Parts: sequence; C-alpha cells; structure tokens
Amino acid sequence: MTKKIVVTGIGATTPIGGTATESWNALLAGESGARALEHEWVAKHELPVTFAAEAKVRPEEVLERVEYKRLDPSSQFALISAREAWADAGSPDVDPVRIGVDYSTGIGGLWTLLDAWDTLREKGPRRVLPMTIPMLMPNAAAAAISMAIPSRAYARTDVSACASSTEALANAYAHLQAGLADVVIAGGTEAVVHPLPIAAFASMQALSKRNDDPATASRPYDVSRDGFVLGEGAATLVLETEEHALARGARIYAELAGGAVTSDSFHITAPDPEGTAAARAVRDALEAAGATPEEVTHINAHATSTPVGDIAEYKALLRIFGDHLPNIPVSATKGATGHLLGGTGALEAIFTVLALHHRTAPPTINLTNQDPAIPLDVVTSPRDLGSGPQLAISNSFGFGGHNAVAAFRSV
Repeated sequence: MTKKIVVTGIGATTPIGGTATESWNALLAGESGARALEHEWVAKHELPVTFAAEAKVRPEEVLERVEYKRLDPSSQFALISAREAWADAGSPDVDPVRIGVDYSTGIGGLWTLLDAWDTLREKGPRRVLPMTIPMLMPNAAAAAISMAIPSRAYARTDVSACASSTEALANAYAHLQAGLADVVIAGGTEAVVHPLPIAAFASMQALSKRNDDPATASRPYDVSRDGFVLGEGAATLVLETEEHALARGARIYAELAGGAVTSDSFHITAPDPEGTAAARAVRDALEAAGATPEEVTHINAHATSTPVGDIAEYKALLRIFGDHLPNIPVSATKGATGHLLGGTGALEAIFTVLALHHRTAPPTINLTNQDPAIPLDVVTSPRDLGSGPQLAISNSFGFGGHNAVAAFRSV
C-alpha cells in the first residue's frame, strides 16, 4: 500500500537569507545573492571570475565555536539548516531508531581538503589536523545531522553532482514507503566558493563572467546568459508519513507525491541535448505521484543560466507536457540564489513547497530578453497560483548525466 509522504519542516541557509523564511521573502522581493568576492585570494590567484553567491549569514554567527572548528563549511551549513527544519517540524518526540537521514553534497569537504594540502606542503605532515578526514569526507554532513538530532535508523549520503539533493528526496520518499523510518531528514549542502573550483569552472566556460554586474549575472532563459553563478549554503526538509504527522498534530506544508532518478549516459558534463532521460525522470516522478502531465500547475526548473543547459531542459519538458507546457508557470530561482550544486535541489524543493503552501509562484529575476527558442511561461514577478488543487515539480540535473525530479502536491 502506498503511503502519503508529507513535508512538516523546512530549514535553509542561503545566499539570500539565513533561514528558509528569510530566503523565501528575499526571493519574492527579487533580491540577488550574487556579490563581488572580498577575499585576498581573488587578486592573488588572478581569478577570471571575481564574484559568487556566498551564504548571507556566516556559520560562525550561528554555531557554537567547537562545532564551527570541527566541521567543514559544508557540514556547518547542513547542521544549521537541519536544526532549523527540525525545530520548524516541532522537534518531534520520535524514537531515534525511527528517524533516518538522507543527505547530499556534490563535492563535500573541499575547504578542509585543500587547506590540509596547503598545510602539508608548507608545514609538513605533523601539522595536518587529526580531524581532517572526518571533516572532508562527503558523508560528514549526514553524520553531523544524525548525531545532532539524533537519528539511528540510518544516515545515507547521495553524491550526484547538482542532482544530489533532489535524489536524496527521492530516496527519502522510497525509504519512508519501505518503512525504514517514520521521519526522515533530507536535504543537501555545498561550500565550494574557493579559488580552485572557481578557476576550474571558469576554465570549462561554465561560469558567468559578468564581473562588472554580479547581481544580474545569473539570468536563466535570457538570450545573453553566459553561465551559472557559483553559490553555497544548505537546505533541509523534514519528511514523514501522513499517518505519523497527523498522529502528532504536525503542521503539513505539502505532500511529497513522488520522485524519480534517471541517467543520460551521454556526456560527463554536457546534458543530452534532446533531454530524453531528463524527460523520463519527469514522467516517472509524475507516475509515482499518480498524476498526469495536465495536472501540473507549476514547475521549478533547474535552469542554471547556461546556454546549452536551459534549452536541453526545455526540450525535456516539451517531450512530457507538449501543448500543455505554455500553460504552466515556470520559476527559475537560480537567478536569485546562484547555483548551490549539491544543495540546490533541496533549496528549490523548499521554494516549490512554499509556492504550493502560499499559492504563489516565485519570480525569475534578470530575464530581460527571453530566448525565443525557449517559449516558456516564465514567472518574472510573484504570481498567484489560485485556490484549486496544485501539483508542482522541481527539476535537478547534474554533471555525469544525473537527472532527479521531485513532485509535490498541495494539501
């Protein structure tokens, strides 16, 4: 028997806000999280891109000093957002053996790894900290959350590039359906605003180079889009079976109605230009939700602001929705937040949940001249979704050909 899975808590720390609510309000206000980087290493390394979307609230302002010192920034962000989501869910009194963690990252503890390498080269092996491995491992965020809540059903880590945290949601859905837990903490994190990833992404022509105007650099669907803006932060959702949520009197934001994961098997960085497997992920998520394409009333697109990525996603959507696609309001929220890589799917899932909860589609900023090859109904100012039943999807696609889609239903 299929169980209904619901969202009862949300938390986030992002380039546009220190909490999920602050981030949502900033998104509706059309704010941009992209800013010039004020670090000495920008000039030292002569980086070709001098801006990014750093987290608006720094972890040291929130965490205890011992936590801050013993966690990589990626785990710091994860712990901050998970605690917010857990408190938002009412800090449910649940046996820890019935609480699971499905968490993700695209890269993991990069700051720790590269700082340790610098220490080794400059000061020798005896100066490398004993906490280096526990801080850099990709599962560190899931472990930190599991110990903080606590949760003892399981703590799993998804690493699928930019599809990671939507894949974590799909896995959480499956784990709840399988009865592995009654409550699951799911989400994703990333903290790679660092000279090496900036140089590397710039080298592969993936980043926007609008150094003179960072706030408008991320411009999904615009004819002048020239790459994504690197972002950082984390987002977390508390998921549980509807039966469990109702029994404890929890507030329910929306239903996670289904999730799906596919693979392009096409290219390590470029998406399949025809969007074949991405379309199958959309179709499978809708089938899991027991829904038809005609029922979809909102889409939060992956839309990274890259020339090839935006159009490939459009072709995938066209395969599924056909003539119905022009009727669906589409939001591309990376225009405001930048691209949080492994954390982006969970953040956009929260924006999708809040869009259903508040019946408002958030805007896509910086779209001044829409690409005629992508004739979507792009939301450019907050739009009322109406009072009827709502079904929305949130898409995530990552290097390696990873595709993940989550479907949400209003309650």
